[in-house]
Amino acid sequence: MDSITNVNPDNVKAKDLFTEDQKDLIRLSIENAELDTSGEIRVHIESNCSGDVLDRATYIFDMLGMQKTALRNGVLIYLAVKSRKFAIIGDAGINKVVPPGFWNEIKNIMFDHFSDGKFTEGLSEAITRTGEQLKKYFPYQVDDINELPDDISFGDN
Repeated sequence: MDSITNVNPDNVKAKDLFTEDQKDLIRLSIENAELDTSGEIRVHIESNCSGDVLDRATYIFDMLGMQKTALRNGVLIYLAVKSRKFAIIGDAGINKVVPPGFWNEIKNIMFDHFSDGKFTEGLSEAITRTGEQLKKYFPYQVDDINELPDDISFGDN
């Protein structure tokens, strides 16, 4: 579990963390990362995570139907703003092939950006790096379709 610093948790709601331009940049990062892969990347942001962040991220992963991709190669980046927690999890297909420590490397990149209050940059770089790994193991095929939405999803809590 990692923490987010430099955020005043009393003043930030999940939906208010990013401007519309920043949301567009994150969505564009997802679209670009998915250009060369059949893999799917989602970002989910909510205000609070009262329990274990990996348990919550796993619940959101299932709730968003990310386990339903044909090759089980979905990746969720989860962020709980007020709780200052985040996680990145991959489905069974991608977890079988990424190098050991890959998700920790991505989390460290995110943590460094988040510590400086650079949430858009942290998410965009994490998305780009994830896309690079997905491309290696799940290259784009001519019959690929976008199986999951690219927009950020937001929770109510």
